[in-house]
Amino acid sequence: MLPYTRAASFLVDAPALAGGKTNDESMLTAPETEVSRLLHICNDCHYCDSFCAVFPSSSRRLQFAKADIHYLANLCHNCGACLHGCEVAPPHELAVNLPQAMARVRGQTYADYAWPPALGALYQRHGLVLSLALAGALTIFLLLALALNGTLLGSPQAGYSAVFGHQMLVGLFAPVFLYAVLALGMGVRRFWHDVTPATSGQSVSAAAAGEAARDVLRLKYLDGGHGDGCNNADGTATLARRRAHHLTFYGVLLCLAATLAASVYHYVLGWTAPYDLPQLPKLLGVAGGLSLLLGTGSLFALNLQRHPLHGDAAQKPMDRGFIALLFCASASGLALWWVHAGVALPALLTLHLGLVMALFATLPYGKFAHGIFRTAALLRHAVEKRQT
Repeated sequence: MLPYTRAASFLVDAPALAGGKTNDESMLTAPETEVSRLLHICNDCHYCDSFCAVFPSSSRRLQFAKADIHYLANLCHNCGACLHGCEVAPPHELAVNLPQAMARVRGQTYADYAWPPALGALYQRHGLVLSLALAGALTIFLLLALALNGTLLGSPQAGYSAVFGHQMLVGLFAPVFLYAVLALGMGVRRFWHDVTPATSGQSVSAAAAGEAARDVLRLKYLDGGHGDGCNNADGTATLARRRAHHLTFYGVLLCLAATLAASVYHYVLGWTAPYDLPQLPKLLGVAGGLSLLLGTGSLFALNLQRHPLHGDAAQKPMDRGFIALLFCASASGLALWWVHAGVALPALLTLHLGLVMALFATLPYGKFAHGIFRTAALLRHAVEKRQT
């Protein structure tokens, strides 16, 4: 912990932090201005320099332009270590709560960099109820289509192909998936362009790309700086949040790998679905589904337990909506594995497809974006470290 003499020096310097703004700082939003104020205080201290990448990156700067603040906010993993290690955190009059201030700016950047820009407001409206309502509406739409086709009730022998043909599924999901990839790609491209001046435009080397990839795959900065993990509301640190993120992250990757393997089976080898164990698409899909189920269930419980000071309460509906869609999609997918055929198959398959389609449709405007923007910020950090 910091000595109180250091905290007293902050009080002496605090009035200077309120005035003397540069032209760029005068154009900052209220959340950005708060991050700038806090980072000036943190740069006078350096106690948290070993906690994560934010503090050494911050200490390289004397002023914080909008691009710097966006970059540093997305570099923050919201582990809470700096909040619990700070002697001038609330209820101190300086009220240094960097995780919460960073979270508010991150939410702002998601909306600011949304593509098309007019849809940025969806970040504020994308909540748990909206996510599940969209999934329900899509499911009802698909059920009505089955009813009109006379395939709403399955038979003991009928499989997936008797409900929805392969080409129909491709026609339904390919446009939604490709749009989500395009929208996310356009948003992170603008973000990357804007934060490049924050790191002097240094080119990306193989070493920097490799370090960033390792940090992303290991979720390095969810360890609280010293390997203890993220802080709970009572200040104790555990690795539960990091492990839940790992399960969710690798669950998504395994499900994507299962889809790719199934595509190879279908288009290259000529083997049609459904696949069963021990075929590769099923192995990857079951492993990914179980990982997602455990990870998202843990994340939802942890989200309910986190202290209000640890993040932005306004973003909780968006967080929970994304977690709920992932959880329900994985649960319905695993249920389909058990129900190979029968009268319940069409309804269960339709529910699963409605959930997955809702997930894809909301990817560019929900919590999924934080992983994309954070990866870009980690890459910029790895580049910046190598500058002379």
